[in-house]
Amino acid sequence: MMVRTLLIRGMLVGFLAGILVFSFAKVFGEPQVDHAIAFESAMDEAKAKADLERGIHDVEEPELVSRKLQASYGLLTGVMVYSTAFGGLFALVFSYANGRMKSTDPRVVSVLLAITGIIAVYVVPSIKYPANPPSVGNPDTIGMRTELYFIMMLVSLLGMIAATMLQGRLRQQYNAWTSTYLAGACYILIVFTTGELLPAVNEVPSNFPADLLWNFRIDSLGMQIIMWTTLGLGFGAFTEYANRNRFGYRNGANIQLNAH
Repeated sequence: MMVRTLLIRGMLVGFLAGILVFSFAKVFGEPQVDHAIAFESAMDEAKAKADLERGIHDVEEPELVSRKLQASYGLLTGVMVYSTAFGGLFALVFSYANGRMKSTDPRVVSVLLAITGIIAVYVVPSIKYPANPPSVGNPDTIGMRTELYFIMMLVSLLGMIAATMLQGRLRQQYNAWTSTYLAGACYILIVFTTGELLPAVNEVPSNFPADLLWNFRIDSLGMQIIMWTTLGLGFGAFTEYANRNRFGYRNGANIQLNAH
């Protein structure tokens, strides 16, 4: 029952995070996507004009989903599903970690999980495979690029789990700082080695505006920061509030009964 309660709470906080992320993406992210699409359209028009001069007629593919729909309901649906799902996963990890960590304050546990989560799930994989606008890259390699990103993310996540377990074992021989440094070095070694072994992907056109690429990646990072911050602070605050009401009320009732 407790896990079910935490799962529902995590999904609700994730839903709230999704609203905040969608608002940020709509205001800051979508203009960058529009600029990237405009750049791609200009490149396609130049290519079509050159092909036409050589007598090559390209058949224009029909637009399956309009840009207006993608930027509104499509974006909202994707962000809400993504954030709500991560909220549920966050709650499940919290239910396992809570009580196994040194701190018993759910707010501290929640914030620490959010920090490690954004590092393992987004920051480290993005160092190897940074986010690019939808119009950048060869459509034929999107499957390969997605697989490589998820491999890097999985290795980073498993490496973080292994480093956390190692830190717990090292605490039996060393102090907290030394064990943390050693576990962190182990994690860095794992992700660095994996990053060197995986192939590099660089399909950004040489004439693509550097400021546009930079702004898009900053906005992508901003969306992740908003989601993980909301999960870390929101979930911990709601859990601490629920615990205080439940246990505080019972303790208060017991004190009154004992007084009589």
